[in-house]
Amino acid sequence: MKSVTITLFPFLLVILAICFSFCDATSDVLCIESERKALLKFKNDLVDPSNRLSSWVEGGDCCKWLGVVCHNTTGHINQLHLAAPLSVHHFDAPAAEWETYHPSKNNSTLRGKINSSLLELKHLSSLDLSNNNFRSNIPKFLGMLGSLTYLNLSHAQFQGEIPHNLGNLSKLQYLDLGGNDLKPRSLQWVSGLSSLHYLDLSDADLRKATDWLQVTFEHPSLLELHLSACSLEDDPSPISVNFTKSLVVLDLSENNFSSVPMSIFGLHGLVSIDLSGNSLEGPIPDYFRNISFLEVLDLSRNSLNSSTPNSLFSLSHLQFLNLSSNEIDQDISEIPLSLSRCCLDCLESLDMAHNELFGHLVDQLGHFKNLAHLSLAGNNISGPIPLSIGELSSLRFFDVSENQLNGTFPLCFGQLESLETLNLGFNLLEGVVSETHFSNLTRLTTLEASQNRLRFEPNSSWIPPFQCRIIKLSQWYLGPKFPRWLKSQKNLSVLDISEAGISDILPTWLLNLSTQFEYVNLSCNQLTGGISYLNVREIVDLRSNRFTGPLPRVFPTLQYLILSNNSFSGPLFELVCNSLREGPMECLAIERNLLSGEIPDCWNHWRGLGYLNLENNNLTGKIPPSLGHLNLLVLTLRNNGMFGELPSTLQLSTSLIMLDLSDNHFSGSVPAWIGDKLSKLEILSLRSNNFDGHIPQKICQLQSLRILDLGHNNISGAIPKCFSNLSAMANRGNQNTYIFQWSSISTNSFFYLRALLVLKGRQDVYSTTLGLVTSMCLSTNRLIGEIPKELGSLVELRSLNVSRNLLIGNIPDEISNMKLMESLDLSMNQLNGEIPSSFSNLNFLNHFNVSYNNLTGQIPTSTQLQSFGNFSYMGNHLYGPPLTKNRSTNHTPTDVANNGSRSEGSNVNWFYVSIVLGFVMGFSGVVAPLFYIRSWRHAYYRKLDHIGRKLYMSLGYNGQVA
Repeated sequence: MKSVTITLFPFLLVILAICFSFCDATSDVLCIESERKALLKFKNDLVDPSNRLSSWVEGGDCCKWLGVVCHNTTGHINQLHLAAPLSVHHFDAPAAEWETYHPSKNNSTLRGKINSSLLELKHLSSLDLSNNNFRSNIPKFLGMLGSLTYLNLSHAQFQGEIPHNLGNLSKLQYLDLGGNDLKPRSLQWVSGLSSLHYLDLSDADLRKATDWLQVTFEHPSLLELHLSACSLEDDPSPISVNFTKSLVVLDLSENNFSSVPMSIFGLHGLVSIDLSGNSLEGPIPDYFRNISFLEVLDLSRNSLNSSTPNSLFSLSHLQFLNLSSNEIDQDISEIPLSLSRCCLDCLESLDMAHNELFGHLVDQLGHFKNLAHLSLAGNNISGPIPLSIGELSSLRFFDVSENQLNGTFPLCFGQLESLETLNLGFNLLEGVVSETHFSNLTRLTTLEASQNRLRFEPNSSWIPPFQCRIIKLSQWYLGPKFPRWLKSQKNLSVLDISEAGISDILPTWLLNLSTQFEYVNLSCNQLTGGISYLNVREIVDLRSNRFTGPLPRVFPTLQYLILSNNSFSGPLFELVCNSLREGPMECLAIERNLLSGEIPDCWNHWRGLGYLNLENNNLTGKIPPSLGHLNLLVLTLRNNGMFGELPSTLQLSTSLIMLDLSDNHFSGSVPAWIGDKLSKLEILSLRSNNFDGHIPQKICQLQSLRILDLGHNNISGAIPKCFSNLSAMANRGNQNTYIFQWSSISTNSFFYLRALLVLKGRQDVYSTTLGLVTSMCLSTNRLIGEIPKELGSLVELRSLNVSRNLLIGNIPDEISNMKLMESLDLSMNQLNGEIPSSFSNLNFLNHFNVSYNNLTGQIPTSTQLQSFGNFSYMGNHLYGPPLTKNRSTNHTPTDVANNGSRSEGSNVNWFYVSIVLGFVMGFSGVVAPLFYIRSWRHAYYRKLDHIGRKLYMSLGYNGQVA
């Protein structure tokens, strides 16, 4: 629910009306010469990058200058309105409008020094310098503008103390200093503002201003007080306050209160209270019943629990109630029953989203005829949506997403002519939806109903009665043809029809609509065809379709491009090198396509890119040096045909958490700077390349490393003992969830990072559970020496694989300290001695292999060790269960002797291989010449014919004899 502010200042409306109409005002009165000169001095000290004050010129009539309002009869300047363009006032404004007014994009803010020449404006009653960028202290001379009744310095980048002489402005009625970086030590100066009705100090740090409560709650004329985000805390020593009877609007949101300040309940005249975004705990206090005129109550985004008290339902004037994002545990059916007893005819907005409500929705909801906003999203509400919802004739906003509602999509929604936002997403609704469900929804702008089991079957010629800006129907069945009714949506900015059963060619009209798309998600369908241009401003997700052809050109401001798992082909050059960028691309995911050629070396204008995934393509060449300048978070080039040494510029990517270069042909030694510079790495995979040399000791500096895979290379030397310093594998910490998340004004999405890991003897892709994995794989290299006993300190390690090396010595008893170990592979080395008896304590093992070593003795007895088959122990001199014979044989497989095979986990039976090879060679040696040498073929058939006749004659003769 949007925050609601009630104000009782009609005169402010007059001021705003003047503010927006002064440019058109006409007056025959010329401005005062001294005042014109004062304004020109004021202008000279300002920095005006957009030339907003171009009308302020020498000799002109200053009463006609931009932002200047003069008195109609005296000609004195009485109003000065120089606020920069305000931020977009409506949440659903188009993305282009948000972009225009975003502060970082706004070049129309005034800067520089505020000249004291303003003191020449003796009759100035209204001064507005808000939304500018002064970056200085508030000028003390403003406290000398004695005629001021209106002063707005909000969001103008002022900082430091608030000058106490502002308290001299005895005529001031409206003071807004919110949205700055102010740090006052006292608010005693507010007491001097004897005419003050409105005060906003939001975002000021009031931790040292301990008199804030006494000064503001006792002010005799104050009507509206905003102290949002002021770092206010519970007062350990309550003070006696002479409560004012005037205060009607109180905003204490975004502070650090753990309980509702008891002083509030002495303000009996309050009409609006906002305590949202604090740290309120426990049940909602009963004392709110003392504020009998309360119309607006916002307690959202706290930790309030229990159920709503009955005293809350005695507020007979209540219009807006927001209890969202708390921990309220209550049957939802009780709430409308209780509210109907106090405010059936006045309740306009009810927001209890993201609590722990349960039970079913009841028909009483339909009795609140003035209800315009109803949000119950993110609870545990089940059952069907009651048909009485169709009786809420004033309803504009309805959100019951993220519950467990079942049944069908009710036809009654078609009766809600005022409905603008409908969100039924992430429920268990099922059945068929037709155009009748939307028959009267002419005002609908947002339709969200993803993640249900619904099937939409409109007439093929249906034209919706609405013009939506947001449509999200993921996991509906909309196919098999692409829905043509979308063609009529001229305001569409957000479209999600992923996993919608569409098997069709992507229509060209979709991306040529007059609308400017902000977000498009067509993923997980069977869409085909090529795409030349993506006219989308922020986010495109086309993964898991069947698109072909070259990569599309993209809009200059696109931030997320996801084209994974398609059949796009050709080089990267056009997209990477010839794209005009007007902002950072944050995510580029083109894995599992048919891209070819080299990765171009022109990434310098892609600064800001955090995620780059080009795995499973046909890319060749070296890693371009400019790629290292991007400071990526994730880089994966797995399973291409790339080669060469790693460029030293990669060490500049100090933010990398995942680096996957596996299954390529990279060579050279593993760079020591990986451990020295890439200190945030959590996943490092260089598997299946041609790296050689020793493992650098500096790898041990990677304190966050959870997954290390150097398997299937030509690495030699000993396993570093300092691996014990890999603290993420040694210390119990928070389990990570590797999610790459993005958001815009209207949508939030994410995908899980993926990694191909060899664990438990097989190769699997891990995504949602990747954060649970800690593993080390050094298999199929040329490592020598003993297994360091220091590895035993990596007690959080779940998988260790050092198989297919040249390791010698005993298995360290310290390995048994890894109590959480699930997969341990020491096979195909030259280890000797016995399996440590302490291995019987490894209770989580589900993959274990020590085969083809020189181990002796009895296999320790435990539930886990006896559960593995003979193959886990063969090729040693072991005995005891689970071996079927007294001792296992000690045959060394060929790949161990050669120490070069890359077939992990496969044992080749050369007897059957020799049979197959013999057959192939014999067959080809005899049959092949018959195909190519005609004389041989004719001789062969003549011989067969001769033998056939002899057999026939022989059989005939034998028959006669018989």
